[in-house]
Amino acid sequence: MVSEGNQLMNKSVCVIGAGPSGLVAARELRKEGHSVVVLEQNHDVGGQWLYNPNVEGEDPLGRGTTLQVHSSIYESLRVMSPREIMGYTDFPFAVKKGKGRDPRRFPGHRELWMYLKEFCGRFRVSEMIRFNRRVEYVGMLDFGNNESMKWVVKSRERESGKVMEEVFDAVVVASGHYSRPRLPLIKGMDAWRRKQLHSHIYRVPEPFRDEVVVVVGNSYSGQDLSMELVEVAKEIHLSAKSLTISEGLCKVIAKHDKLHLRPQIDCLYEDGRVSFVDGSSIIADTILYCTGYSYSFPFLDTKGIVVVDDDRVGPLYEHTFPPSVAPSLSFIGIPRKIIGFPFFESQAKWIAQVLSGKRKLPSWEDMMQSIKEFYNSRDLAGIPKHNTHDIADFEYCDKYADYVGFPHLEEWRKELCISAIINGLADLETYRDSWDDDLDLLQVAHQSPHFTQLPHEAT
Repeated sequence: MVSEGNQLMNKSVCVIGAGPSGLVAARELRKEGHSVVVLEQNHDVGGQWLYNPNVEGEDPLGRGTTLQVHSSIYESLRVMSPREIMGYTDFPFAVKKGKGRDPRRFPGHRELWMYLKEFCGRFRVSEMIRFNRRVEYVGMLDFGNNESMKWVVKSRERESGKVMEEVFDAVVVASGHYSRPRLPLIKGMDAWRRKQLHSHIYRVPEPFRDEVVVVVGNSYSGQDLSMELVEVAKEIHLSAKSLTISEGLCKVIAKHDKLHLRPQIDCLYEDGRVSFVDGSSIIADTILYCTGYSYSFPFLDTKGIVVVDDDRVGPLYEHTFPPSVAPSLSFIGIPRKIIGFPFFESQAKWIAQVLSGKRKLPSWEDMMQSIKEFYNSRDLAGIPKHNTHDIADFEYCDKYADYVGFPHLEEWRKELCISAIINGLADLETYRDSWDDDLDLLQVAHQSPHFTQLPHEAT
């Protein structure tokens, strides 16, 4: 909804987090004339993409109230999607030549971090960021009138321990959702005396040399780490909810006689025994949980207005605005299973323009009704509550873009995304390096009205 005839408002806005969603939020907010401060707990930008090899002192299962390490990236990680589709719409993730650069279509994590650094330089985002500032509290001030609501933000400086308290007109939460481990409930888990860890703190395979390792979960990280560990471990047992697996994973298991597919774990025993639901069992040295992550906002105090219920963050209108405190509080980067950077960009534009008064949100009643209908549709489709924010729908992304007049995802971008998924399912080990660079899809890209320059052509 576009506002007409209203004077635009410039607000003081705090963005929490300097990862991909927080960086583009800061840019778009400043474009709209807002005064922006980004609070980042680490020493540099990147969020998850700021690799941290030092995980000493971190709880192996991530059960502590305060995580010491934010990034869950392991040393060998490469992006799962071709770089052409990953960048912001007006700043392609281009191939850069030179020492230390990674020109591959599916580059390693450092290349994407460098891209984010270049984005900050191009759009002067870094000057809005206060580094080494962990946000400890965000709370409402004078709740009752959304138009005049303020937010108190308390942050602690890492080195000095000094706490700073500031008041803002609005807060944008962009703190990510790949840091807080999500763990299964397994009988005997607390009594098992051998090594257990979540993939959040996995970095390199060497500590697992000659071990019998059970990898729990066969999604992307479970498959990736199993393929890496099989080169050093004595045995790898990949425990999955379903034994119906992709052609690509079948090929990997057939190739490596040390890699075994197992059903779910039934029970863990103090002597190191792991029993599975089919009655089989093994003695293992380590259990590595590749079981995903949960949404967590320990700093946020909304008096119960926004809650996390089995990873459903809500109520949120279109995964972004909590109706009772909108637009002064918003979330960016909550949706999963999307082409992330363009979606974050459309979210950022919408938030910035709603705060300035250029666009208006529906009434509280209409937003709550929309949320109710969305929840009902997920329930009817049999989608578990913890998958509420899994989108996997290009049409939804396009509908979202319409809220702010943002371009729809280009067809070539959608096709490249689908092709990557199909190729990965067919040939898990090699799809990143066997891609055909002469795909006709790249020719289609040139015809897009939003096309700037494809990364593989950049100098």
